[in-house]
Amino acid sequence: MQDMYGPLWYNIDMQKIKERKLYILLLVVILVLVIGTSGCGGGNTPWNGYSKQSFYFDTICEITIFGFEEGQVEDDTQENFDKVSNEVITDTFKLMSDFENTLSRTVEGSDVDRINKAKGEAVQVSPETLEVIEKGMEFGDVSGGTFDITVGKASVLWDFHESITDEPSEVPSEEALKEASKHIDYRKIQVDEKAGTVKLTDPEMMLDLGGIAKGYIADKTAEYLRSKGVVSAIVNLGGNIEVIGGKNLSLISEDQEQADFVLGIRDPGSADGGLLGVYPGKDITVVTSGTYERFIEVDGVRYHHILDPKTGYPVDTDVEQVSIIASYGHSVDCDGLSTACLALGVEKSTELIQALNDDGRYGNIEGIFVSTEGEVTYTKEETVFKAN
Repeated sequence: MQDMYGPLWYNIDMQKIKERKLYILLLVVILVLVIGTSGCGGGNTPWNGYSKQSFYFDTICEITIFGFEEGQVEDDTQENFDKVSNEVITDTFKLMSDFENTLSRTVEGSDVDRINKAKGEAVQVSPETLEVIEKGMEFGDVSGGTFDITVGKASVLWDFHESITDEPSEVPSEEALKEASKHIDYRKIQVDEKAGTVKLTDPEMMLDLGGIAKGYIADKTAEYLRSKGVVSAIVNLGGNIEVIGGKNLSLISEDQEQADFVLGIRDPGSADGGLLGVYPGKDITVVTSGTYERFIEVDGVRYHHILDPKTGYPVDTDVEQVSIIASYGHSVDCDGLSTACLALGVEKSTELIQALNDDGRYGNIEGIFVSTEGEVTYTKEETVFKAN
């Protein structure tokens, strides 16, 4: 059995990454450092965690299960635990595939693809698509329009794969971006919940849910795992982390509750993937985003992937990385906020997070910002984050 106090690093299939030329995942996956790898069985039996990976949403997704409710695993043996975990994770990946085929702008026939091709006609979509779009519109309001899910007309003009493929890219023409920015306005989306339809009143407008969909899917994934009796697990969707429960201490005492997992947040200034620090918690979600994740360099200028809805160009920001932490079930909110905060800048983002935290609509939220100058800002004075 693995040392229950030893660190567990998520194992990455390097060949898979190279084949798909997604080197940027090495930067994203370093987010997760989990201390404590034992789960809890029905009779306080500790299990080694069972982990499995697959590829969705242009990133490697990994689920690690550490524990089930009592009676879920026959005889509480490691062999049966692995078998049940494998079955549950396999079914969960099918759920992820369904979400990708529904919400992705680049999947032909998806709800989003059909909306974008409808030229202003109402399109019947799934309840999940309605929910994500309404959540995206909500964060358009929350961010004062800085976050806009109708940015698709501009995003299709950019190819930010240079940072992961080493293939040269070009900056779109000023004329093309100016024209695209005319068709970016989330307020021109019409949602009819009763009819189950979505309509873009501007026929040239295009949806792009990339700034919020992974968080929604992380929440739904964790919800599904819980429905299958999972009480301790880590869901990692390429930087969107959702923690179910905590780590088990049954080896020490049958009376002790689950303790905190410890999540490592990478240091964007570290060339070797070092950690900025660690954040302990259970039943939490952590979403970390950075301008270094996807970008191109042209004539010595770096262009990151967070676009300004007003211009179509990468937004001018002093935020290099932001981590948004909230309670379980709010990964979609953390996802929307992380994207918005990258665009708003450190000062405005700090004020926004503090205001939302006081408001309470998204529960208990915390933000950790790293500026382009390397300065770290916390939205909470009494943070449990432990800096290195």
